[in-house]
Amino acid sequence: MLISRMGERGDGKVAGSGEAFHLPFVLPGEEVVARLEARGPKLVSIERASTDRIAPLCAHFGTCGGCKLQHWRHEPYLSWKRELVVDALAAQGIEAPVAPIVDAHGAGRRRVSFHARREGERVRTGFMRASSHDLIDIDACPILAPALSGAPRLAARLAAILTRSGKPLDIVVTASETGLDVMVKGRGSLPLAERQEAVAFAAGEDLARLSNHHEVIVERRAPVIAIGDCRVVPPPGAFLQATVQGEAVLAKLVGEALGKANRPPRRIADLFCGVGPFALRLARAAQLMAVDGDEAAVAALAKAARHTQGLKPVEAKARDLFRRPLLAGELAEFEAVILDPPRQGAEAQVRELARSKVARIVYVSCNASTFARDAKTLIAGGYRLDAVLPVDQFRFSPHVELVAALAR
Repeated sequence: MLISRMGERGDGKVAGSGEAFHLPFVLPGEEVVARLEARGPKLVSIERASTDRIAPLCAHFGTCGGCKLQHWRHEPYLSWKRELVVDALAAQGIEAPVAPIVDAHGAGRRRVSFHARREGERVRTGFMRASSHDLIDIDACPILAPALSGAPRLAARLAAILTRSGKPLDIVVTASETGLDVMVKGRGSLPLAERQEAVAFAAGEDLARLSNHHEVIVERRAPVIAIGDCRVVPPPGAFLQATVQGEAVLAKLVGEALGKANRPPRRIADLFCGVGPFALRLARAAQLMAVDGDEAAVAALAKAARHTQGLKPVEAKARDLFRRPLLAGELAEFEAVILDPPRQGAEAQVRELARSKVARIVYVSCNASTFARDAKTLIAGGYRLDAVLPVDQFRFSPHVELVAALAR
C-alpha cells in the first residue's frame, strides 16, 4: 500500500482508503506492508522507503507512545507542522498569513510524567506503549532536558516505595533552578511509615520538593522557575510550558505582537495567565491584570510580582474563565488582551471579546483547531487576523503551538 500523506495525528494516510485508514511510523510516498489488528493497523515492512526517512535517536521508538515522528527528516517535519495550522484555518474558511514555524525545543522537555505499577514483586516504571495501555520500562529519554537525565531512575526508586498499596501511580518530575520538583498522583493518603520513607528518599536524592498530589510532603528548597527577571515558585502540578526555550519564544512573539500597535498598550489583561510567563515579563512596561482559574498559580504569580523590583502594578485574580468569562464591559478598560487557554480553547471568553472594544488581542494556542474556531468568532465580531506564528516545542509529536495577532 502507498502512503499518500501525513495525517494530523502524525500517522500516514493510505492512498485509496478514503483516508480512514491511518498507519503509524511511516512517511508520505512510502510503499509498505501492514497488518490489520484489533487495535488498528500495524506496520509489517517498508518496501520502498522515503528519502526523508532517517534513523530514530531513541531505542524505544516504535514501541513507546511518546514520540511518533523521530524517523522524519527535520525540514519536512517542520513544514508539515506549519501546514497543520494552515489546514485548521482553512477548515474554518480563514485566510491569514502563516509564518514559517519556529523550532523551540531548545535543551529539551523540563517536565516528564512516568507511569508506575507493581506487578507481583516487580515494579515497572515508564511510558505507555503506542496505541495501548501496556506499560514499557524506560531507562532513558533523549527528548528530556539534561537536568532530567536521571529522572527515569529516580522515578523507579520512588515507585518501589509508593506502589506497595497496589495502586498505579503517575510520577511527575520537573526541573527547576534549585533542583528537581517531584509530584506523585494516584496514591491517595500516605500512611506515616511511607511518608517517612518518602521524606528520607527526598533527602537522599537531594530533591527540592516532593508532593503527593497537591500536598507538599517535604520542601527542602523552594523549586524556582525563572520568568524574565522574576523568580516564581510554582505550586505542585502547576502548568508550565514544555521547554524553557518554548516559553521564551512564545513570550517574545507575544511582546512583538503587542508592540505592532500604533501605541504600545499601557493596560493589558492576561487571561489564562498560569504562573505568569507573559504577565511578569510585560509588567516592566505595562500595567497587568492576570486572571486564571488556578488559585495557587495566581498566588505564585502575585508573590513573584511583589518580590520583583521595577514592575508596574500587577493585579492577580483567581476566576474560572470558562464559567465566568470577563464580560465586554469589564474588558473596556484594557487596550490589549492576551489569551493562553488550554487545548479546548476559550469559547465563552472569546464571545465576550467579540462584543468588546479591545483594540488588540494576542492569542496563544496549543490546538490549531480550537484556535481557528475561536478566531472565526473574533473575525465575525469585527477583528482582523494579522499574523499567525507557529511554534514547535513538542518535538517528534503532532502537537503544534501558535501565537496569533488580531486587531479590531
